[in-house]
Parts: sequence; C-alpha cells; structure tokens
Amino acid sequence: MIEVGGLFGLIILVLDIWAIVSIIGSAASTGRKVLWTLLVLILPVLGFIIWLVAGPRSSTRTV
Repeated sequence: MIEVGGLFGLIILVLDIWAIVSIIGSAASTGRKVLWTLLVLILPVLGFIIWLVAGPRSSTRTV
C-alpha cells in the first residue's frame, strides 16, 4: 500500500509540473518566468500556493 506521505509527494510533484508548464506558457517576461519557476522549484508547496494566487497565467485560455 502507498504511504500517505508518498501520495502527497506525488500530488505536489504533479501540481508543481502543471504550474511550471503554465508559467512557461504565460505572457510574462523571461525574467519573471525564471523567478516564478525558481520559487516553485525551491519551495514546492508554498511556491505553488503563491503562484496559484498571484502568478502569471497561461496565454491560452479554455472556456
């Protein structure tokens, strides 16, 4: 059986990858993209939450 910590880590990994892909696809400047990506990589949980609230959004929107 998978541990709760292992499952939580997997979920955080998937969410961080999704955030990084969205950051790269955003219309933000290259410097801002690098800073947001570093924030998500260095602080995976907190960085994801901060990006979710205040980060750049992907330039393509689906309705």
